[in-house]
Amino acid sequence: MPEATTEASIRTTSTASSTAVSRVSAGSAQSIGGPNQQHVDYILVAEFSIDMGSMMEHQYPNAISGDEHMLAELMLPDGAHTRDQDWTIFFLHKDAEQSEELLEPGGQAPLIYVLNLVITKHDEKAKRGAKVKAMAICTRHSFLHIYKPILLLALEEYFKRPEIETLAGLFTAVNSMDLSSMPHLSIFERQILASSDNKDMFSEKFDEMAAVTSPGTQVRSPSSLGGALKEPDSERRATTYIDLAPGRNKIVNGRITISRDSHEFETKVVYNSIPVPIRVPVAVLPETVGDFSLIQLISTFSAPHVHNPQPFGLHPHLTTNGPYTHPIIVLVNGLLTEKRIVFLSHDRASGEVANHVLAACALASGGILRGFTRHAFPYTDLSKVDELLMVPGFIAGVKNPAFAHHPTWWDILCNIDTGRIKISTEIKQPLPSDGAASISSFSGNADTGDNAFMEDVIHCISSRFGEKTVRAKWRDWIMRFTQMTAAFEEVVYGASALWIGHEENHVIRGHGYVWPDEQTKMRDLAANMARMEGWRTTRSYGAYVQDVQHIYVAKPIKMVDLHHQIDRLRALTLTHEDSAKIYKALQEYVRTYEEINQLLCVLPENQGGLFPIAVGLFHPQQKVRFAVVDVIERISEHMAGQHFYNAMNRFQKLAFIRLQQEKQNAVESPVAANGLNMAGLNLGK
Repeated sequence: MPEATTEASIRTTSTASSTAVSRVSAGSAQSIGGPNQQHVDYILVAEFSIDMGSMMEHQYPNAISGDEHMLAELMLPDGAHTRDQDWTIFFLHKDAEQSEELLEPGGQAPLIYVLNLVITKHDEKAKRGAKVKAMAICTRHSFLHIYKPILLLALEEYFKRPEIETLAGLFTAVNSMDLSSMPHLSIFERQILASSDNKDMFSEKFDEMAAVTSPGTQVRSPSSLGGALKEPDSERRATTYIDLAPGRNKIVNGRITISRDSHEFETKVVYNSIPVPIRVPVAVLPETVGDFSLIQLISTFSAPHVHNPQPFGLHPHLTTNGPYTHPIIVLVNGLLTEKRIVFLSHDRASGEVANHVLAACALASGGILRGFTRHAFPYTDLSKVDELLMVPGFIAGVKNPAFAHHPTWWDILCNIDTGRIKISTEIKQPLPSDGAASISSFSGNADTGDNAFMEDVIHCISSRFGEKTVRAKWRDWIMRFTQMTAAFEEVVYGASALWIGHEENHVIRGHGYVWPDEQTKMRDLAANMARMEGWRTTRSYGAYVQDVQHIYVAKPIKMVDLHHQIDRLRALTLTHEDSAKIYKALQEYVRTYEEINQLLCVLPENQGGLFPIAVGLFHPQQKVRFAVVDVIERISEHMAGQHFYNAMNRFQKLAFIRLQQEKQNAVESPVAANGLNMAGLNLGK
């Protein structure tokens, strides 16, 4: 393995947007992609010494130059000695002197994610009766939580053998993890898989990759975790492997096989002759780092507000529903408008604080927006406050109560221990917006709808709908916000950078968010104007403008705004002529594999799946019904679309099958077909 060349420093630099960012910087010669990809760049070990404080013991395979003491302090958080075990997460920012292939959109070098484990071992022979050591894995993967079981084993081993060879063995083991059979999904495939609960979605992709990497072997077999060689079909025996997980075992041709969850790729890391099963997320959306929980974040700050609501000081960007705006909405507004946000907990583990920070980043992203984790500090301490304050719009996790007594250090304080969110009395008020004059003429009771939305989210949590449902709802909320911002820009400024295209080239006019009438549109824009104006000056807005351009290039269908037209079918009562235009456009333009993927992206399961299209099976015009049959037939034969078809209700499927036969008969004998239809429907009797 070639030696990774590094040049790193802890320093204050200027980003592309000329904002000062205090960061740990690291460079590596290898990228995450390619045939020789390296999963882990560095392994660090730190120890707390009674005499010398936090100190770095080892860095493998080579040192990250710079302030080792700062790294050691990050690895040994406040109060670590009071707990037997604690986890922390922080990020290393790479230098931008990279090749073009390594840079993220916007010309920024990718982050290196650091997963850190601290263990306290009580030992009577040690000073003060305990040894405190920390071990960290530095990886390019945002799903760094997959390394937790290996890190536990490795740090326990290091306590027994505190040698560099222990780190070398760990480094070799984690970088030997085989991801060659992991499917590579397109941008639309990732969206479909991430928004679906179906465990077989894109399962064929796994079989295709396994056939390429291991031809002639049994694919998706239980032996992938046990290390045994897979046998060809001619030599395969009936397996007796039984997985106790419900619903995973199926009998095929008299043999027990396992239905894998296609949301995860199953592999293993062999460490010290122990095969450790690893499940790698296949569809990772932007700003998704680690195994955080949105439900935990929302529950933490919702419960006190429900039982004893307390008013906030008014701020146009934050309190969009007045002084009793829901705390989670205040938090999201602060993230979207790039406020300085601190999560504080003195009593809880630093790992729990870090998870709240990562969950907040994902909450505001919705898997759509970027720019939050790059300026997030999942854990930091009081000694780094000067550098922290140089970062505009940071999101930081801390354990020192001193932060609560300095409102000039933050704009929003989220106290995890009390479940309360506080707006700083020192927060700056925004200048009057450019759009105020254009929208202020609206008269009426402006309501953002946030209160009703939060009631729906909390109901989902209390009804145990699950994490995926909550994330899907927030994704829809963020998508609605971006679409409304595009409409706001068009009204106020005449055009929007968030929409690319020319309606005169569209086969059906219309794009963006769907409102029932102009009055409702102006009411919503007036209600959301302040936070939309606040968002337009932020990093995440600039990154989203770039992403809109990239997605537009990737779209195979540019003649129709599919999202807009499907939303019209959902939300409006259309005339037969208007709905016919949409169904005929789908028949004309949705044909290829990627075109169907683009359509399925705007038909998520949580919004009814194929229901808006299936309604067209009952259109009064026969040609339109047949057009819908064509579309559903193509979807049912598609790799992912077949699962959308299977989720249709029985009434819709019966109508589809009947129309299929009617369409076939109409092609063979139009006169006979009409007769059959009349008889079959018992019309005129």
